[in-house]
Parts: sequence; structure tokens; C-alpha cells
Amino acid sequence: MRGLFFRRVRLDTPDGDFLDIDFPVIPGAQFSPQSPLVLLLHGLEGNARRGYAHELYKNLALFGIRAVGLNYRSCSGEINRTPRLYHSGATDDVEFVVDWLALQFPDAALGVVGFSLGANLLLKYLGEQRSNTPIQAATAVSPPFDLLRGAQEFETGIGRRYAQRFLQDLQKKTKNHAHIIGHKVDLERVQKAQTVREFDDALTAPLHGFLDANDYYKQNSSAQFIPDICVPTLILRAMDDPFFANDIPHTSIANNAYIYAGFTAYGGHVAFVEGKIPGRQHYWAERQAARFTAHFIQQN
Repeated sequence: MRGLFFRRVRLDTPDGDFLDIDFPVIPGAQFSPQSPLVLLLHGLEGNARRGYAHELYKNLALFGIRAVGLNYRSCSGEINRTPRLYHSGATDDVEFVVDWLALQFPDAALGVVGFSLGANLLLKYLGEQRSNTPIQAATAVSPPFDLLRGAQEFETGIGRRYAQRFLQDLQKKTKNHAHIIGHKVDLERVQKAQTVREFDDALTAPLHGFLDANDYYKQNSSAQFIPDICVPTLILRAMDDPFFANDIPHTSIANNAYIYAGFTAYGGHVAFVEGKIPGRQHYWAERQAARFTAHFIQQN
């Protein structure tokens, strides 16, 4: 299981766009039509082939679970066809892919694992769907619970250093997409944005129907959806996560019997390095996500 290969499938969306999903091919792993299948939702400016995705795919395979990764619009290496991009609340694309997987793999139990922005998407999706989803188990790794507070953290300390890299990538992508979205947003204002919040105010919000960045953050923050989740869900967050403030909704989490929470003192953001085994680092969160998924899916 040293190397991974990928089989890409393109799904045409109802609005004339496309979503690319990646099925990892893991040497030595064998699956049947009944083997469970887990969908991965990546983080901001990530994709379905990032390092943490590889770790998750391999850990799932150890439990006999297949995987597939969703590349959000504009994240698969090819710019999308429509003005719309991805954002922290775009759960209609998640729903579209989950429903497609349920039709294509009718004998397989389904799970989802989301990282960072993908974790926010996952919690929002589950809260919106309640029990009306084929998903049987879910794990949210390093989710933001309050997007506004997260954006504010991006403007100070170590978070600002990472935010500048994200911002540069987002502005470059917007420039490449300018011929499609130029009539919908003020491109000059987008390129002049100095923070992620300014970028969201100039592009994400107006492009996707929100009044401004604050409205976008308010409508899509995952905390408000937690009380309505009706699927066994593991939430993993480190208290030293440099991207997020103390925004954890402890009461809502404690009051929902479907939620299992693991809040660690250390772990950073989507890291949770557990040490080294035979020459490589071992990642705790991906292993816990695989164990949790296997436990609840195999019960059904």
C-alpha cells in the first residue's frame, strides 16, 4: 500500500457545470460490491489527492472500506464552466455527489469524512438532511464552527501567514476565471483584497447570493446545524488549532446523542501527528476516522 493511483470520474451537474471525483486504487487492497464506501471532502484550496487524503484512503482500506474524493468546483486542476465556485456552504454539490454514489453503489454503505472547510460542509449537510440521507457514519476533522471568528483569526498571528498563501491562490484562480465571472463581481476589488474576509466580501458573497461576507459566514457556520444531525458523527478538533478561536459549541454537541467529540490539547490544524513508525509520520485523525467509520457502518 505504498503508492496510490487514481481513477477520475467527471459528473455533469444540473446547472451545466461539472464535478471531478477521484477513486483511489490502492495496491493490494481488495473490495467487493458490498464493501462500504467513504466520500472525502477536502479543505480550502485543497483537492482529493492531498497528503491527508492519501492517509485516509489507506487507513480506510485496512478496514475493507473503499473511498472516493470530491474535488470542489475549480479544484481538480481544470477551471469550471460556470461563474460559480465552491464555498463553505455549498452543500448542494455534496448532496448531488452523495446521491450519485448511492445510485451507483446500491449495495454499499456510505460514509463521509470532511477536513477543515470540508468538515464545515459535512456538518452543514448532515444538519440540513437530518435523517434524509444515505450516509451512515461521518467524521469532521478540524471544522470551523463560527466562520466569522475563523476569518478574524486568519488576520492575526500564525493564521495570517497561512491565510496569505490561501489568498494568493484564490486570487490567481479568480484571475484565470475572470472571463466567466467578470460581469458578476468587481475583479479589481477582488485582486486588491488583503485578507480572506475581504476576498469573501468582494467575491464569495456576491457571486453566490449573499449580502456580504458577514451574511455568508452567518448562514453557513456549522455550529447552528449540529442540533439537527441524525447520523453518528465524530468531531475531532485540537485546542491549539491556529486557524480557529474558541468557537466550539459544547452544549449543542453534548446535547446531541449522535455526536461523538474528541477535543485534544494538541494537534494543530488537520495535523494530529502521532509520532513516527517505520520511517514515516503517523497521523492520528485519519486513523480515528477510519475506525469510527468501520465501527458504525459494520453495525448496519
